[in-house]
Amino acid sequence: MSAYKSPAQKLLSIWNVLTSFPGGIPLFSFLIKRLVPYSGSIGATVLVIKPGYARVRLRDKRAVRNHLNSIHAVALTNLGELASGLALTAGLPDTVRGIVLEISTEYFKKARGTLIADCQCAIPGIDAKMDYYVQANIHNQEHQIVASVRVKWRLERIIVS
Repeated sequence: MSAYKSPAQKLLSIWNVLTSFPGGIPLFSFLIKRLVPYSGSIGATVLVIKPGYARVRLRDKRAVRNHLNSIHAVALTNLGELASGLALTAGLPDTVRGIVLEISTEYFKKARGTLIADCQCAIPGIDAKMDYYVQANIHNQEHQIVASVRVKWRLERIIVS
């Protein structure tokens, strides 16, 4: 029996252990910041992860603002990509990995206040290398969509020994 643990197994295992304790969600979010420094640079908090679904919160703070006193466009893109990656990765089979090929973001209104990125996606069957699109929507406190992030993932099988 192999000791290999897929990214999905690691992610969900750490999530399940930490969130069973008080303070586990902030600790998990801190670990994401350490393991994925660029995604962690916005200081988002992971609220929910399960196969095919993730919810991530971004508090409005100076570090993610632009000159228009709203949350920067790239911070929104980063938030959406993080949510899409968590939702997809949590559901991938042990023998599949994903890498981002393309990201596009549509902005609907200035983003201010605490934001929530939700991503729900089906997990495809993967027989060969394939490209797969996942969308995350970002809502403000009034439940209005401020941005939608579409991520093109390259999914492919890996050799596990």
